[in-house]
Amino acid sequence: MVKRMMVTDVNLSPLRSVLRFGCVGLMAAGLAACGGGARGPSTGASTTSPQTGAITSQVPEKAVYKVGAPYQINGVTYYPSEDFTYDETGVASWYGPGFHAKLTANGEDYDQNEMTAAHRTLPMPSFVRVTNLDNGRVVVLRVNDRGPYARGRIIDISRRGAQLLGFDQAGTARVRVQVLTEESRQMADALRSQGRTAPDAASKGSGTLIARVAPPPTDPKASAAPRSSVAVERLDAPNGVKTSTTPNGAAPAAGQAPITGSQPIIAPPPDPTGLGATTTPKRTQLFIQVAALSSETGARVLSDRLTSFGKVVIQPIVAANGQRLQRVRIGPLASVDDGDRTLDDVINRGGYPDARLVVE
Repeated sequence: MVKRMMVTDVNLSPLRSVLRFGCVGLMAAGLAACGGGARGPSTGASTTSPQTGAITSQVPEKAVYKVGAPYQINGVTYYPSEDFTYDETGVASWYGPGFHAKLTANGEDYDQNEMTAAHRTLPMPSFVRVTNLDNGRVVVLRVNDRGPYARGRIIDISRRGAQLLGFDQAGTARVRVQVLTEESRQMADALRSQGRTAPDAASKGSGTLIARVAPPPTDPKASAAPRSSVAVERLDAPNGVKTSTTPNGAAPAAGQAPITGSQPIIAPPPDPTGLGATTTPKRTQLFIQVAALSSETGARVLSDRLTSFGKVVIQPIVAANGQRLQRVRIGPLASVDDGDRTLDDVINRGGYPDARLVVE
């Protein structure tokens, strides 16, 4: 499991000069977050329109727009895509000192004091709103790296982001991650218009976290096992929370023209600490989801096989495409540590490599 990291030199002074890049204005939504700045003159000034410059000035000059080809880590294949409707709940971790100043997957120098994050499949750069469900804190981060590869994590956050979300001491947090659709689309279009895209040759077979090509020694060691026959589904958002989508629920085409407007999308937030408006903390539960099957009989058979790992529950649901599925889960689990241990056991001893830790 992921080793909990302890930080004692936390300085949250609002006068820090690092709060300069990665800021996304969310005035209409009442949310704002900001990232720390790169050291020295590493940001690039746009030579195109003012609107484009306002967007691309938020990323270092050497950064490029990159999606990447499918890649495999520890027997698991990941499929990067331009998913501008992404909305998922799960467990977040953070990374910092061991990777500071190393290259990220889209060519930036990783700065643990900036508001950035690593994600396994989202475009780089793109913007995500991260809500700590345990304490209600909200920040906006710029995805510029690949990871995490611990099975029970959905996002790896910079040290600064973890500090502002309030989980740098705990090491993990239950979070909701939502892509910022319009801001991410505009960033992609602006970088494309400047020719700042990863060449095809550089993208093939990549997508791995450059600063962390392999999981650190403290990540769960999951050996590959024969894959079960399961139906793939996206997890539902927490009860009462609407999922953010583009008009008509469709993701925009990759080459769609950038949206124009009189105001720059990215602007410094009113709160110099980088924190957005807090939300009400949620009482959440942790489960190991082993599969989502279309067969009720198959779900019962699988449930019987899993009883040695803990309490098994079968949850009938209707997927977005109208298909009726049976979620087979273990839990609820007492803590993230308990979830990590159970997940590792289910994958290695049980032979269910698609099992994952979920938050509801």
